[in-house]
Amino acid sequence: MAMIDEPLYPIAVLIDELKNEDIQLRLNSIRKLSTIARALGEERTRKELIPFLNENNDDDDEVLLAMAEELGVFIPYVGGVEHANVLLPPLETLCIVEETCVRDKAVESLCRIGAQMREQDLVEFFIPLLKRLAAGEWFTARVSSCGLFHIAYPSAPEALKTELRTLYGQLCQDDMPMVRRSAATNLGKFAATVEAPHLKVDIMSMFDDLTQDDQDSVRLLAVEGCAALGKLLEPQDCVAHILPVIVNFSQDKSWRVRYMVANQLYELCEAVGPEPTRSDLVPAYVRLLRDNEAEVRIAAAGKVTKFCRILNSELAIQNILPCVKELSTDSSQHVRSALASVIMGMAPILGKDATIEQLLPIFLSLLKDEFPDVRLNIISKLDQVNQVIGIDLLSQSLLPAIVELAEDRHWRVRLAIIEYIPLLASQLGVGFFDDKLGALCMQWLKDKVYSIRDAAANNVKRLAEEFGPDWAMQHIVPQVLDMINNPHYLYRMTILHAVSLLAPVMGKDITCSKLLPVVINASKDRVPNIKFNVAKVLQSLIPIVDQSVVEKTIRPCLVELSEDPDVDVRYFATQALQSSDQQMMMSS
Repeated sequence: MAMIDEPLYPIAVLIDELKNEDIQLRLNSIRKLSTIARALGEERTRKELIPFLNENNDDDDEVLLAMAEELGVFIPYVGGVEHANVLLPPLETLCIVEETCVRDKAVESLCRIGAQMREQDLVEFFIPLLKRLAAGEWFTARVSSCGLFHIAYPSAPEALKTELRTLYGQLCQDDMPMVRRSAATNLGKFAATVEAPHLKVDIMSMFDDLTQDDQDSVRLLAVEGCAALGKLLEPQDCVAHILPVIVNFSQDKSWRVRYMVANQLYELCEAVGPEPTRSDLVPAYVRLLRDNEAEVRIAAAGKVTKFCRILNSELAIQNILPCVKELSTDSSQHVRSALASVIMGMAPILGKDATIEQLLPIFLSLLKDEFPDVRLNIISKLDQVNQVIGIDLLSQSLLPAIVELAEDRHWRVRLAIIEYIPLLASQLGVGFFDDKLGALCMQWLKDKVYSIRDAAANNVKRLAEEFGPDWAMQHIVPQVLDMINNPHYLYRMTILHAVSLLAPVMGKDITCSKLLPVVINASKDRVPNIKFNVAKVLQSLIPIVDQSVVEKTIRPCLVELSEDPDVDVRYFATQALQSSDQQMMMSS
């Protein structure tokens, strides 16, 4: 029986599974559509599988989403581009369902198919589909139609193009806000395909309608349209049509719209060009920086540096800096945090004198902010300021603050300082580092928080790399090794970790003479955790030291540990011995 009906078997399984109550089975069968289509062949896929899918679409959203996705890549399975139109009906049905993500995926798949279709097929099949959706009774169909115009328009004959522009204009004035939102979102894509004369007249009149919409959710989407349309228009048209809209939006009664302007500001400035930005958008931006909604100030503060790059330093000092000073003491910590993350980038724009006079006091006040995120954001960008004002001044003004932060009660702030130390060390040089920061680096190895101790061990290694083994031998290694006698076993473990990191940097001679004896000594520790960490460290030292040292010193110690009463110590010691055997085999 199976032999006779072999070609029918896959479709029979699919039909069974698609109607199964178990959603997972239905999903699996949808995801195997391409396999089933291959088994059926192109003709039967067109005549049986696609109609079947078209009829069976009243299903769980997850299954419909998978179907919408699969159909987008189905052209090869229905016989290529000339038969692509058979895929349109099931996707058209999916464009009308209630679930947004299913509709979005169906529109995406239709766009993918439409982009590959032949011109006559687009006119014959795709554009009628678009018109049906645009005139659909349900708003969901009209919402979906907005995302298809940019695919259909370029291939349409002149008369149809006019009709499509009119249709889109109607969608921009639809009764349902969801449809107008979709029209606003897709306007930029559609406008990019429209010819220049119609762009100025038809598209701009649609854009005007959307910018004056009574729903703020539509207006805020039109803000994105400003940037997209600005790139398509000639500079003078952009200044005439787009600039007034941006200025109005920056004073919109809805804070969401103002937030959108603040968020998109740099793109909007690029669209209108530097001159209009300086004359018209600076006052608008200043208003946003002083907005009474914290969300708007956060978005505006995050764009301070990017905006200042478009201006000259005079304008920035005159107009933007006073606002920056106000924001540095803003009542919202999130505003101060957003400012702190970008303010360092202003230093190169303002130049050395203005940075020293105006910005440094702001940096220092933010470095002492009560919220750790604000302090963190300043610390992580200090190098940008160093390039402008030089290390001497930076060290005089900022170093006391850095030393203070090194003992901050929030461990994440201490962690950020540790990660910044190697960079600071390379900028300050050896002499300065020894005086001020050396003691701090040792202190962190005894921190209460594991992440700090771990980072401190890495920091010691990076400093040894930066200043060289001789310097490390003098300033780091003795202090680190002294701590191996700390009464608390967790601190002793940190030192073992530091030794394993330092060994490759220090080289085999120092490792054998200074580091190895300390590790061997630690193998007599009474705490099992220390002993199995000794086994791990010894394993990492095997490739660094000579074979004779491994034989005389490391292996005997590991053999002793492999007979320890503790199971974990025995396990790690045995692993290290196996690693030593492999090393010997490779070297022989």
